[in-house]
Amino acid sequence: MEGKRDSWGNNFGFLMAAIGSAVGLGNIWGFPYKMGANGGFAFLIVYLALAVLIGFTVMLGELTIGRKSGKGAVGAYVALSKHFKWVGWLGALSAFLIMSFYSVLGGYCLKYMVLNFGDLINASFGSAGQNGGDIFGALLTNQAESIMYTLFFMIISCAIVMGGIAGGIEKFSKFAMPALFVLLVIVIVRSVTLDGAMDGLAFMFKPNIEPLKKDFLGVLSSASGQMFFSLSLGMAIMITYGSYLPKKENLERNSFIIIFSDTFIAILAGLAVIPAAFALGGEGAALAGPKLLYITLQNVFAAMGSIGPLIGVLFYLLVAIAAITSAISLIETTVTFFMDSAESKGGSGNRKVIAFIVSLIIMAEATLVAADGLGSNGLWVPFQKSFGVHGWNDCWLDFMDVMSEGIMMPLGALLMCLFIGYEYGIKKFGEEITIAGFPFRSEAFFSLCCRYIAPIGLAFVLWGQLKNFGIV
Repeated sequence: MEGKRDSWGNNFGFLMAAIGSAVGLGNIWGFPYKMGANGGFAFLIVYLALAVLIGFTVMLGELTIGRKSGKGAVGAYVALSKHFKWVGWLGALSAFLIMSFYSVLGGYCLKYMVLNFGDLINASFGSAGQNGGDIFGALLTNQAESIMYTLFFMIISCAIVMGGIAGGIEKFSKFAMPALFVLLVIVIVRSVTLDGAMDGLAFMFKPNIEPLKKDFLGVLSSASGQMFFSLSLGMAIMITYGSYLPKKENLERNSFIIIFSDTFIAILAGLAVIPAAFALGGEGAALAGPKLLYITLQNVFAAMGSIGPLIGVLFYLLVAIAAITSAISLIETTVTFFMDSAESKGGSGNRKVIAFIVSLIIMAEATLVAADGLGSNGLWVPFQKSFGVHGWNDCWLDFMDVMSEGIMMPLGALLMCLFIGYEYGIKKFGEEITIAGFPFRSEAFFSLCCRYIAPIGLAFVLWGQLKNFGIV
């Protein structure tokens, strides 16, 4: 079985894929708007604390569980645990549900890239002078167009996953991540040089803890949800990617690099978005919430004059690349489950066939989300009137988000910490980390976080998520 399993070509390729998974819409879209909605600096401080105390712990835990078992999330817990065998399903189902709306949002990015390119060459498929709100509203209510762009996004993502770990995911990520960084720097340079951009920088980095005094639990909930989504934690991805890692790689160092890189790029995304929003729309634009990416920024590009469409094309290309690097990891978690199942029965799964079928099923659920148009088209949504109004906006995207980010991801991470800390054991866990002679430098810190800090913190996070979504 060991010989049949695919693996990363080298550690750089793994890091680019893992960072690519972490760097997605959660960074380019989620981080700036959630930072804007939660007081800027106050949100940043809470996010950084969570990344250090919980993010690193969960990241190292998931990578180690994956490599130790040599299986995806479901198979890993079945192989290693007596009492937590079912926990892997939380991550696997989270990834599946997330793809239902992630692919739709990725499709929107492709649409906006095409639209800005149309403006650049004065083509009929450009914006035709419409403002961002009218453009986005028309897209949401045009079900056929939304589904078409979602399909394009899924075809690209499926094709990459079909290529395998080294030949598909790693190969694409080695190109995509450096390209993403270059595009991000270009957009940042233009953003911070706009008149009024300094107000946005002050909003991000000037010390201000007033939002924490007003609604600490709300900021904690938003920052934690962002951390899980951004770092690809609690959704089976890092267990899956870890399962393809050879024993010679340093798991502790790789975990730190992924956490640092993702956080760094999230802050860069904030620099690309928030100063521009402040410069051309004031603080109200930066607080626009989820609309920031598709309405506010489109208006920002339109206000830049002749260079606006070019910056718009580059920006939405950047977001599309970030979305694809994450989407392929989400698809891979389900593909790996079926590959592992085939191997456990003595066979070898056909990756291309499995990837195609998985993508087809994801496209079916994504079609529902796309047709719903963020609630614009009146589709029925489960539990629509059962919960409160905090973040539950009566649309399929929110329903999928509540089930995955709101419940399954923090619950899965909490149970993983309990599994490692109290059933599997820190010492036994450390043996996998030190197997190639690497020291477990953070063992005392990891043990403290895994056994005490992370479980308590994650319990608060889970409560905050349930409260934020109006479930409790």
